[in-house]
Order: sequence, then C-alpha cells, then structure tokens
Amino acid sequence: MELLRDTYVVINLDRMKENMKLIRDYVGKDVAIAAVVKGNGYGHGALDIAETIMENGGDYLAVATLTEALELRKRFKEYGIFIMGYTPDEYLRHSVDNDFIQCIFSKRQAEILAELGSESNKRPIVHIKYDTGFNRLGYRDCQESIDEIIEITKMENLDVQGIFSHFALAGDPANRKQFNDFMNAVEKIEETGFKFRYKHICDSISAIDYPEFNLDMIRPGAIIYGLKSFRKNDIDIKQVLTFKTKVYHVKEIKKGEGVSYNFKWKAERDSVIATLPVGYSDGYPRNMTEEGMVTLRGERAPIVGVACMDQCMIDVTDIPGIQVGDEVVLYGDGSNNTLSIEEASKLGKTNKNELIARITRRTPRVYIKDDRVYKILNYLTEEI
Repeated sequence: MELLRDTYVVINLDRMKENMKLIRDYVGKDVAIAAVVKGNGYGHGALDIAETIMENGGDYLAVATLTEALELRKRFKEYGIFIMGYTPDEYLRHSVDNDFIQCIFSKRQAEILAELGSESNKRPIVHIKYDTGFNRLGYRDCQESIDEIIEITKMENLDVQGIFSHFALAGDPANRKQFNDFMNAVEKIEETGFKFRYKHICDSISAIDYPEFNLDMIRPGAIIYGLKSFRKNDIDIKQVLTFKTKVYHVKEIKKGEGVSYNFKWKAERDSVIATLPVGYSDGYPRNMTEEGMVTLRGERAPIVGVACMDQCMIDVTDIPGIQVGDEVVLYGDGSNNTLSIEEASKLGKTNKNELIARITRRTPRVYIKDDRVYKILNYLTEEI
C-alpha cells in the first residue's frame, strides 16, 4: 500500500464507528438512519466508509445524484440506497434497474416509474419531497399538491414508502412552523387510509436539537463525520478526518521580497519560507491566502502569498529548524495546536461541510481501522 504523495487525508473509521453508535443510541432503535454520503461521503470516500456506517446503525445510504448511487451499487448489491435529489425522467430506468429509493415530486415521474416497474415486474420505491419553505425541491405546501400526492399513493405499481421535507434552520419559530406544516400535510394524506412507512424532516442539526421531530427516519450527514453544529443538545462525536502534507522546500528570503502571484505578500523582515505540495486542486481553498494557518512541530504557521493550484507557502521564520519532510497538519481535530475543521472553515470563509467535501480525488485517503492503517486509497491509480 504505497501512498505515492505527501499530501493526503486520514480517515479514522474507529471514530466513525463510535459516532454512528452514538447517533443510533440518541435516536433509538425505532428511528431509521439514512446516512448521507453524498459528495463522496463529504470527502471521506463514500465507498470506503459505507460498510462502517451500515454495520454500526445505518439503515440506508443517502446520496444526491443517480451517479453517486450507481457508484455505491457497484460494490454494495444489497444496501438500501436513497437518491434524495432530482433524477431526470430519461434516466429513471437506472433507478428501477438498480432498486434505488427515488425522490420524486411530480405525478409525471410517479407515472414513469410505475410504468417502468410494470415492465420489469418491480414496484419502484419512492419518497415524495414536500417543500415546507426551503424553496429548493418538492411539492409546494398547498391543497393541490396534497390532492396529487393522494393520487400517487393509489398507483398500483409504485411503492410510496416515504414523504420528507427539509428544514431551512432559520430559527426555532421557523423550524416549528415547517414541522407543523409538514405534519398537517401528512395528516391530510393519511386521512385517506394510506400510511407512509417513513416520514422524515431532520438532518444532522435538527436530529439532535429537536429529537421530538425525528419521526420514523433521520438523515444525518455532518455528525457522522464528527462535525458539530448543535445549538441546544449535544452528543460526544469525534472528528473523523485529518488533512496532512509535508514540507518539501525551505528557503530564506530577504526583507522586501515577494511570494507567489502578484507579490501580494512581501516579507517585512528576513524570513524563512516553506513550500507545501498542496493547493486548490487538492481541495485546499484558494481563499486561505493570507488567512489560513497550518501546524507543524506543534506550532502554527501562516499561509503567505496566493495559494496556488498545486502548492502553497508558509512563513516558518518563528519555528526554528524546519526541514524538508516535516509533517504539516492542514486540518486536525484541535488537539496539539491544530486547526479543527470548524476553525479552518471560519478562516476560509465557508462552512465545515463545504471545506471537506471539496477535497478532491487527487488527494489519497488513508483509512484507520482498529488503530492501524487499514487501507491506502489512491483514486488516480486504482480502479473502483
């Protein structure tokens, strides 16, 4: 198992296992967990975390796109895979062929799926997206929508398993209004005698802060990866990912010399500059320029000059003895003076999920299991 690069991320599956167990204990055995692994598992590698998730409390894997679902199905033939986003009509046959749970929000798509199911002797499973104010996807909250959903529930060749919505997380009053609007709509539909197996509205934040809203299913994402955004309650999850690189060049420069494009940064004193083999093609944000900090030898060093596609530079003048090969932590868990993902996201003027989801497949993943290196994954040199 060769790493082949000095820039890589470490994925601690032991921590992910414990996070999943904590989530399961928190929501109880009667609430299904549709674990969100879209965006390549928030940068953690969906294929290589799926088993840990499913063996430790996950009931389904949830993705955003058909292609993400197809990638998972190649390896996992039996897992329940839920496509939460829109699948164009012309590609719905792939959803049926691969037994995906499909999000829909139109009678037209329900009819297409029912027809495809009839042709293949299947009953495609769907969850209906109901918009309670997020204004992204889903049926509008009105009687006309409810009437159409009732028609869909009566289709013989369709398994209408669930209905779901999504919080905008605009504050407690807005959250409670969304929940009440959702439940009022569900009640009107179920008054006809039809009963949904799954009703769900909670993501990571709302699942912890509003346990009374968890219903039959939750859709946790960030908390699986140890990223906290709770405002009311808490569970003791641990950050799973660490982003590392190594120093691969050290040079001394004189006061007044510039570094990187346009010399946006110039040395105000004689300085020692270390170059790192990581850039925005690896997912390290370009807007970390003169904002970001990294940790080496237990000390923090600032990013200087414009961060490049493949490299960035740090000022190590105040950290004596830095050498080529020294380990550098870009994102840690906050221990040993490292930047947690939360702190790094603030410096990068983004949120935690985006920061890790943007880590590209050029960057190898090192998986830790049972306190040892379990697997090294180089996407660019390994066939899936």
